[in-house]
This record gives sequence, structure tokens and C-alpha cells, in this order.
Amino acid sequence: MRECSINNKASTSVFALLFAAGLLVGAILTVYITFQETTELQDKVDALQSQISNLSFIQNATYQNITIYQNSSVLADIYAGVRESVVLVQGTTSDAGVQGSGFVYESSERTVVITNYHVVHDTSTLSVTFSNGNGYSAEVLGTDPYVDLAVLSVDAPASEFKPVEVVSSSTLRVGEPVIAIGNPYGLVGSLTTGVVSALGRSLTEEDYAGGYSIANIIQTSTPINPGNSGGPLLNAVGKVIGVTTAIVSESQGLGFAVPSNTILREISSLINIGTYEGHSYLGVSGQDMSYSVAQEIDASVTYGWRIATVTAGGPSDDVLNVGDIIIALNGTPIRNNDDLASYLEEKTLPGQSLILTVVRGSSTIDVRVVLGTRPPPPV
Repeated sequence: MRECSINNKASTSVFALLFAAGLLVGAILTVYITFQETTELQDKVDALQSQISNLSFIQNATYQNITIYQNSSVLADIYAGVRESVVLVQGTTSDAGVQGSGFVYESSERTVVITNYHVVHDTSTLSVTFSNGNGYSAEVLGTDPYVDLAVLSVDAPASEFKPVEVVSSSTLRVGEPVIAIGNPYGLVGSLTTGVVSALGRSLTEEDYAGGYSIANIIQTSTPINPGNSGGPLLNAVGKVIGVTTAIVSESQGLGFAVPSNTILREISSLINIGTYEGHSYLGVSGQDMSYSVAQEIDASVTYGWRIATVTAGGPSDDVLNVGDIIIALNGTPIRNNDDLASYLEEKTLPGQSLILTVVRGSSTIDVRVVLGTRPPPPV
């Protein structure tokens, strides 16, 4: 009986040890599995937090880009910082009075007022009135009818001049917000807003520029009215990127401005010489190509600029023919007169050699032209 009792106790002890070992192994496995699941869960949480952080950054950046323009306090700050730089330009002609806008600019040579040529054209007297109401006599230092620019000297104390910064217009993009400040209909210091609606336009001016194109124009949806001419077109941080110059009659939301690059390129010459002689001249006239024109003349291209006349003795005489279609300048595609005029204005100077790619009949050829200087504008 005692032996049986000993055996039962031994069996019970072994069973207890096995049970305890099983519990230990189970606990270890449970801890391991829990650890693995916790680690995986933490990794997923970290990844999710990273995604949320990136998403928040994108949303914040977008919000800032929008509010820098739409926030009324920002526009008010821009206006407060620039309004003293914007002036009213008034003059008299033989049969009427004229008025427009202008702004103060400080060049390396002197401090001047910039406005449009058509504002001061044919005036006998000129005056500039600052935002504080103080008016002074002014005179024209220099003009360039081919870009509708004029630079004025104003007989005023130095304390009256509050220059505004002019920056490059090269980085402008369609859709960017812009601001115009000027004196529409004599309503001094008016602000309007809009966007850049197109770049590289050209305007043909018959009265002042003899039918030549004013090139590389900024098109904007900013409301521009008579009296705005010559005022600054500003970017979203209040820097000048253009000079408001024209509206299309009977249009709504369509205005134009001379780009600031033109100011920066010409200002020294206008101040020191009174003119600018850097406008390249091909000595041709023409028309834009289109699908219908191509069908009519049986041309192989529907884009480019088709030569209508070649000026005798001009730079293109004996190089280009009537009917040639210019499709590239120095390898840059040319779709129309806007492209042609803007390229000549921005990329070339008189005396430079230019490679023109033209479609002549059924052939496409390259020809070389040495650019001339535009004839003086009509008086």
C-alpha cells in the first residue's frame, strides 16, 4: 500500500511540473505574440502620424498661399505700404486736359516718376500730385512710345518721394494674383485686384508707335479704367511687376500692363539719353497663321507668322520672301505675332544675327538676318 502511495505522489509531482512548464511556455508565447502585435501596431501608428503630419503641412502651405492674397488685412497692408508711392499725373494739350497715374521709382541715377507715354504725349504743361495732396510741376526726362513708357522729373522736396520696389517679371505665371493702384476717372488712390490672365501678348499702337507692336504685354483681369494708365501693377507682396497701360473698349475684366522687365531694361537710357534705341527691326509685315489660312493657301503648317511685305533696303531684304512663314527664331518655336514680337523684344538687340526657320513652299529652311533698329516713332 505504501509503494502505491509513493507512485501516486510521484505521478502527481510530474504532472504538476508539466503543468507549470506549460503555463510558463504559454506565458512566454503570449508575451512574445503580444510584443509582436504591439510593435506592429506602433509601426502603423507611427506611419499614420507621419502621413497626418505631411498632410497638415500641405494644407497649411496651401492655406498660406491663398490667404496672402485673399486676407483683407494683407491687401490693406500692401495698400498702406504703396499708396504714397502712387501719384496723379495731369497735363494740358492744345485742346484738352489729360490725367493718368504714375509711381515713384529710385534708380541709381536719380529718383523719378514712371508713367505711360500716352499720358504725357503732346502735353504743354505737366504736374504731379502726391497722395497727401501736394502738387508740383514736372517735366519729361525720356520717352519710349514703342513700349508706352515715360519718365518724369518732379520739382518737389526729397521728403515727398516714397519709391516703390520694381522686381523682375520673368517669373510671373498665369493665375498669379495682382493688384493695381491708380486714379480711375480721377478717383485718386483706388485699388483693384485680379490675376495674371495671359503673358506675352502684343498690342498694336497706331497713333504713338506707328503701327508697331508693343510687345510682351501682361494681360490681367484686374479692372483698369481711364485714369489708371501709368499706375503700378503689383504682385501679392506689393512689388511692381508692371505698368498698367490699356484696356480693350467695351470689354469686361480685360486689361494690359507693360512688364517690369521693360522698365528695368530701359530706365537708365530714358533718364540719361531721353530715348531707347534697343528695339530690333526685321523690316517685314505679316499675319498670324491659322488652320483656315493654311487651308486657303495650301500650307503645310497651321502656326507661325506669314510674311506679307518686305521693306526694300531693310534687314530682311533679299533674305525673306513674301509668303514665307516664320516658325522659329534661333530654334524657339513661333506660333504667332505675340511670340515673334516678344522674342525680338526680350531676346535680341539691333545688330545681332538671328536664325529664322521658315516654311517656303514645300521646304523648311534656315536663313540668317542681321537685325536693324526700328525707325524713329512718328512725332
